[in-house]
Amino acid sequence: MKLTDSDLKIAVAAVRESAKYRHVSQELITRLAAREFSDQPNLKAVIKETKNRLHLAAGAYLDATPNYIKWFAQIEQVEMEPLLEESEEDQYRKLAANWMRSHASTRERLPLLESYYQFPFPDHGEPVTSVLDIACGLNPLAIPWMGLPAGATYHAFDLYADMMGFINVYLDLIGVAGSAQARDCVSSPPEHEADLALILKFLPVLEQIEKGSTLAWLKRLNVKRMLISFPTRTLGGRGIGMAESYETRFLQTIQDEPWTVQKRLFDNELCFLVNRFPR
Repeated sequence: MKLTDSDLKIAVAAVRESAKYRHVSQELITRLAAREFSDQPNLKAVIKETKNRLHLAAGAYLDATPNYIKWFAQIEQVEMEPLLEESEEDQYRKLAANWMRSHASTRERLPLLESYYQFPFPDHGEPVTSVLDIACGLNPLAIPWMGLPAGATYHAFDLYADMMGFINVYLDLIGVAGSAQARDCVSSPPEHEADLALILKFLPVLEQIEKGSTLAWLKRLNVKRMLISFPTRTLGGRGIGMAESYETRFLQTIQDEPWTVQKRLFDNELCFLVNRFPR
């Protein structure tokens, strides 16, 4: 099928008409749709397959579009009518934990937030003063559990512009310097310098979109350390040897790099803390 600019615009507009994808980075939608024109028989098939790829990249992790209007109202209620028996910080923690239930990955981490973030943010050694959260979803809502030092910066990136708008408000609310930006992290990984990059369950998505690109993509990041994770179960809860498979492939991918790696296995997530500049 011969691609025309007109056809591509129609396909992108049709995908963005969907409530599920209207806030997704237009850059990514355009790139995925353009790729499908060489494989699909007609415009309808291009639109369908582009949506399928977007679902695999991000949509599968969201039960539904978060109700940000409701969330803003909950913030306003705490500000206007705070509970006397709880600190404002504790009230925002409770709200954040409830909001994190809207995304599959953050929902899975809720029972073990304290232990999960002790791995990349230990209470000893060199402190983490700057963080990049790449393809973050709702993970920035977990900042209160990370133990970041005062003055730390946190920059978050994801496909969804509306989600990043809410995260910007949240960062300001909890007094953390930084920003949240809608970005196609596959083709444009962040250029920021940072102590740590959080790359949680993103590399399988990267490989689905750009097969064989993991190592080159990681080497584009300007960070000292990376927390990289992989799912150990499908969204339906099946294990099917995922942890072993991901570990083998990842370690083979980085085997020639002078990086040190620490591994930790959680119930639903396999994590590697990678030090790119070992002493």
